[in-house]
Amino acid sequence: MSDRLPPLTALRAFEAAARHLSFAKAADELNVTPAALSFQIKSLEEHLGQPLFIRLNRAVELTAAGKTLAPGTSDGFQALIAAWTATRRLTDDTTLTVSAGPALTAKWLAPRLLDFARGHPEIDLRISATLKRIDLRRDQVDVALRFGYDNDDGFYSVPARKEWMSPAMTPAMAEQFPTPESLKDAPLIEDSSIEFLSPPCNWENWFKSAGVTHKPSSIISFSNADHAIEAACSGVGVVLGRRPLMIKDVLDGRLVVPFKQAIETDARFRFLCLPGSEKRPQVRDFRDWYLAEIEKTAHIWGDMQITPVTDL
Repeated sequence: MSDRLPPLTALRAFEAAARHLSFAKAADELNVTPAALSFQIKSLEEHLGQPLFIRLNRAVELTAAGKTLAPGTSDGFQALIAAWTATRRLTDDTTLTVSAGPALTAKWLAPRLLDFARGHPEIDLRISATLKRIDLRRDQVDVALRFGYDNDDGFYSVPARKEWMSPAMTPAMAEQFPTPESLKDAPLIEDSSIEFLSPPCNWENWFKSAGVTHKPSSIISFSNADHAIEAACSGVGVVLGRRPLMIKDVLDGRLVVPFKQAIETDARFRFLCLPGSEKRPQVRDFRDWYLAEIEKTAHIWGDMQITPVTDL
């Protein structure tokens, strides 16, 4: 038996029919007549030498051969579509899709986007706020901003500054709790989205960095960092705030960071794209703007006493 592949149109017809288990729906998707689609599948079956479908009165079912062929054709066409899409994007110098977590989008990225838009009116910027794992080759995303440890093999990756955390609260609450020791009696808020950090960047380790022995037994936990910060802004409690996510609220006066003690993690935000994509004009311009925006506020809290959690 020859290993020569059958016509691509016949395989495409089979893939759609196998996915829908309907010749009519597959024909509608491919914008052909049911008769034309049936002819393509029939020619594929003749090429294979055995049937791929069991034809019923109003439906079809896959034969054993069809069940064997279906996963490979589905994966093959998805890979082909992804490759074609990625190749077409190489010629697009105006559209830029950026994926970032909801907290970074709300607390850091969104307040600064007007500046980027004014400086780059030729770029059609699209923001996807999500924490889900993405495939830069398949999901039509040009840039991903992700927080975590450096494990970016296969990608162009630029790490941002290391990230530290320190208590942040409203000015009124800062008057109630003027010392690290006094925070033992404060309502504490934590961001549980960083529970994966090891060693943990939590309240117990921050108290250690401040020379206070205290293991909090009651903490208000939020799964999203921006929700934790908003709760602190509303006076609910004191949040162990991450620098880039709380800086806008501090500069606006909604929060203060009254203590000099901070804890630092090796995890950080990274700018990610496919290798070679960093040379595309809109990706390069966004990268340069992103890194420059980080440096604009690098001098703030320059006297902070930062302790790596690995040293605690």
